[in-house]
Amino acid sequence: MAYASSGLGMLATCNGWSLWLYKTTDAIATINSAGYFTGDAVNMLQVRDMIIVADTNAPTTSFVTVLSNDGTTVDVSDGTAVAETDSD
Repeated sequence: MAYASSGLGMLATCNGWSLWLYKTTDAIATINSAGYFTGDAVNMLQVRDMIIVADTNAPTTSFVTVLSNDGTTVDVSDGTAVAETDSD
């Protein structure tokens, strides 16, 4: 699929740094491709911002960091998976 602006929302901001939530059915391998975040996201996401990516299809959760934003293309890190297990 493609980036959907309705899935991106800011959770917190402080000293020029923001934490975002992005809910999608896209896998992390799709999201971490350069240029995935387009349109309004290019004007919102700043280098070093962190995004919690919630894949509602899998379901999995990952953290990504904005590595670059040249005003046209946003690139994020590969992603760190959040363990969603409960062994008790």
